[in-house]
Amino acid sequence: MEKRNTEQLIESLSRGLAPVRPLLPPARRAALWLAAVGLLIGVVVLRFADLAAFAVRFAGPRMALEAAATLLTGVTAVVAAFHLSLPDRSSLWRYAPLPPLALWIATSGLGCLQYGLGLGPPAHRIGESTHCFAFIIGVSVPLTVLLYAVLRRARPLDPFPVALTAALGVAALAAFVLQFFHHFDVTAIDLGLHMAAVLCVVAVAGASRRVLA
Repeated sequence: MEKRNTEQLIESLSRGLAPVRPLLPPARRAALWLAAVGLLIGVVVLRFADLAAFAVRFAGPRMALEAAATLLTGVTAVVAAFHLSLPDRSSLWRYAPLPPLALWIATSGLGCLQYGLGLGPPAHRIGESTHCFAFIIGVSVPLTVLLYAVLRRARPLDPFPVALTAALGVAALAAFVLQFFHHFDVTAIDLGLHMAAVLCVVAVAGASRRVLA
């Protein structure tokens, strides 16, 4: 009798349930998201950026390394966020973006040294820095929404590291896109506001981590 009741209970609980479609592997999901976003960014860059000026500015090895490190930080962080959203993946993925992030900061900092104290010429110490800050924030917000919409399907058990890593990824991608419209080397104030914009995106994402839960 007890066995029959158990079987009836299982049957009643499972009645009408639809099969759950398993998620694709995290690396493939990250690649699809990055490809879609890359296509969108590519259209915008081709339409509005001065590619000739970009090519001249990034002809030097340091600038090329800085751009590569910025892009690698974004890509690595996005891939790490997809892995962290699953409970069976190592938590060490949260540290994956740190090496390219350190390289990004280091190469940008070297560019500031041409101004001695790193503040830039007196008349240009602020320059376009505030516009750069707004650019990174403005690009990061829609990218964060798009990334959260995909990551949320995994219902991560610990959304905090997922949110922080994802935010670092979109902020770094936004900073990379900024390079196509940033036709001068950074000053210390400029770099500081770039990093402040990244930190703002990460802080807001951490506060809104419940969206992923």
